[in-house]
Amino acid sequence: MKLLGSPPKATLRLLTTLLIFIAFAIALFMVLLLTESLFTVWALLAEQSGWFIALYAGGLFLLSGFFVRLILIVLRPKKRPKVSSKPQPPPSQKQLHAELQQAAEQGIEVVEAQKELAELQQRQTAKEIHVVLFGSVSMGKSALVNALLPGAEVETDPRSGTTQTIQHYHWISEQQQALILTDMPGLFEPDGQCSPLSQDEAKRAHLVLYLCDGDLTREQYHELETLIEWQKPLALVLNKIDRYSQGELDQIQTRLRSHLKTEHHIPVIPVQSGGQQELIRILPNGEEERVTRTRPPQVKALTHYLESTREQLCQLHQSRDDGFLLLGKQKLENALSDHRLQESKTIVKSHTRKAIIGAMAAVTPGTDLLIQGYLGIQLVQNLGKLYDIPIQEIDIRRFINIASKHVGKTLPMMLAIAGNVFKSFPGIGTLTGSLLHAVAYGMIFESLGKSVAQTLHTFGKLEPQHAIHLFEENLREDLEHHARKHAQMVFEELKKQRKNLIRRR
Repeated sequence: MKLLGSPPKATLRLLTTLLIFIAFAIALFMVLLLTESLFTVWALLAEQSGWFIALYAGGLFLLSGFFVRLILIVLRPKKRPKVSSKPQPPPSQKQLHAELQQAAEQGIEVVEAQKELAELQQRQTAKEIHVVLFGSVSMGKSALVNALLPGAEVETDPRSGTTQTIQHYHWISEQQQALILTDMPGLFEPDGQCSPLSQDEAKRAHLVLYLCDGDLTREQYHELETLIEWQKPLALVLNKIDRYSQGELDQIQTRLRSHLKTEHHIPVIPVQSGGQQELIRILPNGEEERVTRTRPPQVKALTHYLESTREQLCQLHQSRDDGFLLLGKQKLENALSDHRLQESKTIVKSHTRKAIIGAMAAVTPGTDLLIQGYLGIQLVQNLGKLYDIPIQEIDIRRFINIASKHVGKTLPMMLAIAGNVFKSFPGIGTLTGSLLHAVAYGMIFESLGKSVAQTLHTFGKLEPQHAIHLFEENLREDLEHHARKHAQMVFEELKKQRKNLIRRR
């Protein structure tokens, strides 16, 4: 469609050509002027003494360095404040129990967190050492379990919400120490992230074993870094040592230890898990024959290491308790977060309905009167109470004033869309300004509430700039869909009002 008053294309091309020519002429003039100045300065310097030329050059160098330094300072990205890497201290069992009870009284779903506390109490009573075995399928985990715990009882434990099965191997050491070795398939996801199931089970354990069969690959090193971050007692088990000479084995162990630069010592334990070995035997007649032999397992070093845990029972029990308590605390926080998200939707929906009813009752509806009024302040205050974040009323008023200015840009479009949407509602009668504004107010309050709730959820405080940015995005997102939804609310409210009017008559 050709716009009225727009210049013809030939004129635009002529103007563009003229501007390019003018820009070229200015650039050429500046080059010639700069060249003349340089030659003049060069001629003047040639007549001066050597010390003056050196002084002049030094001054130019210092001036250039100053401006380069200034540019670097301006362009240099701001340093982010250092975030303390100190781990969150675990709550006590008594404290976590009290928090769970208080959350349950508030209607928060705390079943998963309560399970962690109950299982911790059960394991404290059983006094068993739980060891989690990490490693990919090709590392020989099954063979290691069979070699390490011959005749061990296997117990499967399918966790709810997952298709993975945890396998527990029960074993009693020569010192009568009860030990449970836990093996889980699919410890790490395809993207290299540890699965929630594996992470939770490792945090519940006393000790973590990571199985490898040589130098670490990039993926294995990333997995090992993840395990180290959990700050659990950790040992690296080097399997299939029969493939290396003693010199090669020493070099591999040295390289592995170089990767484990942490505050705590992480032992590297060499083992041979056994399994089957395929050999080629040359017969007397020169023919070849494939022979399968069973490798003798060599797991004494690992067995000795596991039995030595008796000397560190206090530290291991404390590590297990901390892991359970932190896991329970995390699940409580997740439940609280989910609860707040659901409650925030209820609060936003309630205030949106109030805004619609208020607009329908208004004689002369005006966006500023509503968006800056008591209802908008009450919406933000209630969301702040939900997230336990105190927000000053003066800050709320300032935020709403900024939001109201952005509303004016999209209000005509919202009113136009509301008018088109109402055409699909039969029997609604003559449209009035209050009905159209009611739809617009519904869209405004829903977008405002969502933006505030998302900001409080993300930052733990009201960030006005971020909230305004989200408000604009929510306000412009799928206008017709939101207009239709709020028009339906207006239509249902009209029917209620008409029914009430008929009853009164």
